[in-house]
Amino acid sequence: MYSYGKGLIFGFHGCDIKTAKKVINLHEPLKRSENDYDWLGNGMYFWENSPARALEFAKNLVQKGKVNQPCVLGAVIQLGNCLDLLDYQKLQVVKAGYKILEFSYNNQQKPIPQNRKVGGSNDFLLRKLDCAVIEGIHSYRNDNNYTPFDSVRGVFLEGQELYPNAGFREKDHIQICIRNPNCIKGFFYARENDNKFEIV
Repeated sequence: MYSYGKGLIFGFHGCDIKTAKKVINLHEPLKRSENDYDWLGNGMYFWENSPARALEFAKNLVQKGKVNQPCVLGAVIQLGNCLDLLDYQKLQVVKAGYKILEFSYNNQQKPIPQNRKVGGSNDFLLRKLDCAVIEGIHSYRNDNNYTPFDSVRGVFLEGQELYPNAGFREKDHIQICIRNPNCIKGFFYARENDNKFEIV
């Protein structure tokens, strides 16, 4: 009961400026990601409180030819009924979800999906296992008439250590996956801070 309706948060999505304009002007909705390797399952993805990380992501998409002019799309979000992976109880839900997935795949004599590292990275950038577990949880809840999760939230350690033996890495972040579009209360362009003023 304590993880429901935590108030409003800011999320940031890296994309092309044309996409941002269409979404902000209500010409089209933000598209869901539906890859089988999505880190938190299928939905609309945001970095929590990190427009700089969203911009870096958009700039990487320029190099891949998927974005022409990088932009940061901000969103005001209410997580609703959240599968929050920073919550100890919700981690137990995910642990149980893996057991269900494992049982199902073993019964079908199919190999369980795996998370994979790519391009010389030390991070699991293709998370087929995590995606399958989380999508399996959503399916199980749907099939058994449980209240669906509106969103999924997780913390990720990513990138190089900030210094030798550090517990922090250069790309650590909190990621949010929105499944219920009604969780998004509005979109906006992320703006630069005006250093002539300060908020006390």
